[in-house]
Amino acid sequence: MSSYIFENRNTKSFYNMAWIAFGLSFIGMLVGVLYMDASIELKGFLTMSYLFSVTSCFTLAKVVRDKDESEKFINKVETARTERLLNESGH
Repeated sequence: MSSYIFENRNTKSFYNMAWIAFGLSFIGMLVGVLYMDASIELKGFLTMSYLFSVTSCFTLAKVVRDKDESEKFINKVETARTERLLNESGH
């Protein structure tokens, strides 16, 4: 029977780079909003919009990952069933 191994293919450096980029962009946005020559209402709106965008990105990434993992699991089950049926019909 075939074996499937699902492993993370990202390197530690790529993982670290992603978190550093996220941190820098987040800090950059906050500093930009703080120093912007605008009313407090506009700054609040931009900050809330940015935070909503960030949380939406995390949610979307999780949903896409979960769907991909679910499809891999379903394909693994279907492959195992097919192999079992082929083995049983061969004997």
